Amino acid sequence: MLRKRRKQQEDAGIDLTPMLDIVFIMLIFFIVTTSFIKETGIEVNRPNAATAVRDERGNILIAITANDEIWIDKRRIELRAVRANVERLKAENPEGSVIIQADKESKNGLLVETMDQVRLAGVQNVSIAATKD
Repeated sequence: MLRKRRKQQEDAGIDLTPMLDIVFIMLIFFIVTTSFIKETGIEVNRPNAATAVRDERGNILIAITANDEIWIDKRRIELRAVRANVERLKAENPEGSVIIQADKESKNGLLVETMDQVRLAGVQNVSIAATKD
């Protein structure tokens, strides 16, 4: 009788292994499905456009500030380094497009030169960011 009572007390615990398996599977699922937001590292005052549309696919972001600084991945770079940086980012994500966020006070010439460097890097899908009116 004493043995039977001891045996019942040992079996009374809850097995947490299946719950831990489910928690780890959910954790892996959320890590894999999370989309990471990329930022340029600087806030620009984009021009307004009535025909602006939202593009969720742009993976390579380039910002041009009002005082004509170029930013990629939260780093300030020179115009001659745009091509190398875009080539590196394109190697990481071959299907990514480029979105240039140029401040409305920046020079058009720098925007065109930046677009030229992006195209020389092998990316033909280049967009210019604007805010919708």
